[in-house]
Amino acid sequence: MTNWEHINSIAAKVGREVAGKWPCVEAEDVHQEVMAHLVEHETRLSEHLADDDMVRKIAWVEGKRYASRERNAADLLDDQYYYTPSEARAAVVSFMYTDSEIGDMIGRKDDLSRCRITDNLVSARIDASIALATLNDGYRDVLMRVYARGLPPADDAERKRANRAIDALALAMNRTSRAGRRA
Repeated sequence: MTNWEHINSIAAKVGREVAGKWPCVEAEDVHQEVMAHLVEHETRLSEHLADDDMVRKIAWVEGKRYASRERNAADLLDDQYYYTPSEARAAVVSFMYTDSEIGDMIGRKDDLSRCRITDNLVSARIDASIALATLNDGYRDVLMRVYARGLPPADDAERKRANRAIDALALAMNRTSRAGRRA
């Protein structure tokens, strides 16, 4: 028999901790999301629900997922620009050109990257170069190899890793462009 009162107290504590680190969420909302996840997946998690450390880890993972979703939703709804993964990809592809070459190409369509060079690409390049520094070395390497240098992915796993890296870069670009606004 699962001791839901004890699990509820762990989820409430994790909710307070996650809310303390993520100012975009409330502790009670995180707590409710964690409990909903645990109840929804009770049959799959039943063997782990007796272990307090495992319940805490599961609660932290779900709490961070919820906080991340909430932060991304807030980013989409605010009045600031939001980079999509395709725009992040275009910014990384543009790294094959120097700044002066990009300046000469503004307003024209680039045959190599198949995108129109606009002023937005210049600011996206700046945000992408700042955001690249926040990514791990593996993501940075695969982005530069596949997109900036134009080398084909070695295999399906590298193609998937490159796509995940582009998604991570887009999120990092959005965080970087909003860093001065949040505490």
